[in-house]
Amino acid sequence: MTTGDEQPRVVIRDKRRIDPTSGTVREPAGAQPAGSPPGPSTSPAAGEQMSENETTAPAQAAPEPAPVSSADGDLAGQLAERTEDLQRVTAEYANYRRRVDRDRSLVADQAAERFAAGLFPIVDDIERARDHGDLTGAFKVVADRVLGVLDGLGVEAFGSTGDEFDPALHEAVMHDTSAEVGVPTATTILRQGFRRGDRVLRTAMVAVTEPESPAPAPAVPAEEPVDGSAASD
Repeated sequence: MTTGDEQPRVVIRDKRRIDPTSGTVREPAGAQPAGSPPGPSTSPAAGEQMSENETTAPAQAAPEPAPVSSADGDLAGQLAERTEDLQRVTAEYANYRRRVDRDRSLVADQAAERFAAGLFPIVDDIERARDHGDLTGAFKVVADRVLGVLDGLGVEAFGSTGDEFDPALHEAVMHDTSAEVGVPTATTILRQGFRRGDRVLRTAMVAVTEPESPAPAPAVPAEEPVDGSAASD
């Protein structure tokens, strides 16, 4: 019997099959989980206490293994492709540098040749003054500086009396003949020519003397008669 001072103990049993918190199915009180080793049975009180105070934690899914892909093969292919692209770009850049250097050199040469061509009339006046003996004093100093500019540009004069006539270097404006020459010869230089390296910037204007009796042309040997083609008696 209970006395008036003692309060009756109220026990609340949660018999719901589904845990309202985790949503998992609860094992019946006192039941042994499947796959667990045999052992002493759990008392109803312990099962009820577990049902009242604890909830079964949901089982965590095992991590899935990372799928094996052909990443190594793709990486090797990409590396080969990038290497080929790099080689092509390097070759194109080398060709571009060569073209730029060639164009830069060509532009510099053309500029030097145009500047030198502008000095040719001045050089002609200097040479005429030299021939008349007027290249003296301050005029000679200026003339030497002008000629020094041409030397700095790599321009040299050509054309001297007695040179063999060359149509690529000389411009013939007068002709005569003489027995003293064996080949066409520049006997008078009317205007000097100029060249820069292998390029002729201006041909020399000359008077050409040709030999009086030109050398005979070499005789062409007669063809031998073909067998059986001899004239009959």
